[in-house]
Amino acid sequence: MKAMLCHAHGAPGTLRAGSLPEPAPGPGEVLVRVEACGVNFPDLLLIAGRYQQKPPLPFAPGGELCGTVAALGEGVEGLTIGSRVAAMIPWGGFAEAVAVEAARLVPVPRGVAPQAAAALCFAYGTVLHALRDRGALQPGETLLVLGAAGGTGMAALQIGRLLGARVIAAASTEAKRQACLAQGAEAAIDYTAEGWRDEVRALTGGRGVDVVFDPVGGAQAEPALRSVAWRGRYLVVGFAGGEIPRLPFNLALLKGCAVVGVFYGEFARREPAANRALLAELFGWVAEGRLAPHISATYPLEQATQALEALAGRRATGKLVLLTHAAPGAGAAR
Repeated sequence: MKAMLCHAHGAPGTLRAGSLPEPAPGPGEVLVRVEACGVNFPDLLLIAGRYQQKPPLPFAPGGELCGTVAALGEGVEGLTIGSRVAAMIPWGGFAEAVAVEAARLVPVPRGVAPQAAAALCFAYGTVLHALRDRGALQPGETLLVLGAAGGTGMAALQIGRLLGARVIAAASTEAKRQACLAQGAEAAIDYTAEGWRDEVRALTGGRGVDVVFDPVGGAQAEPALRSVAWRGRYLVVGFAGGEIPRLPFNLALLKGCAVVGVFYGEFARREPAANRALLAELFGWVAEGRLAPHISATYPLEQATQALEALAGRRATGKLVLLTHAAPGAGAAR
């Protein structure tokens, strides 16, 4: 079977098209014929050898996929050959097929396109867990999203609105800010400009924001924390900016606010039933037309390097998805 393989750690350009034997599902596993695979920041870290997990070389990255059930391993029940499923796995999705633990699989409802399903799990799962489970975001509250034009940021914008919040999007370029406004942000600010906190203060009547969603870290973290309102919540989601900030925690004391860690992968591992329910809810929203994952581009499997380079260069607005048997395109998928 075809796969995009990492033979040596380095930049995305180290990936090469190759082939692997089609895996046979072991006990408790399912062979999934991959239709689409999301492209995510952890894929870059895996290829660079900088992730907490280090698969043996060569390996195919790709941890967020949608496909059809092709074979069942011993002891697997409740799944049928040909049914469409989605899964989050450590790696292996940049290939035509992969063996997946049955417990990781979530049924994909009719009407949800493979590329939409493959774009949903990591970013939108992270966001719903962050905003609802960890941040307790309430209707009418104000949500500040850092890195709002990225895959996770755009998901936070969309789900924040779905949960009834007023969303302020923070992004680095005018094109990205316009993309956020097109997705329903009430306001979009340049968080690389000096004094951007003053703009947040003006937009909130001096009160500050109730929840900050921060997948970026770096230099923007402290001014974002200073922008939190009394009893606000600051969600630490990731450090895509490359720097882990050193926050002055006296601010948490003075504001009576909470600084809350969001580790979605560990939540999914420790609470698999709760995670499957969360993903099923997201898929239901897509099937009902309430949520449309924002996909800025799709690529054929053989162009995985280009997709990863676009992600690393922060050129994407929304999610990037690889398709194993389809022509590339662009735009939001429903």
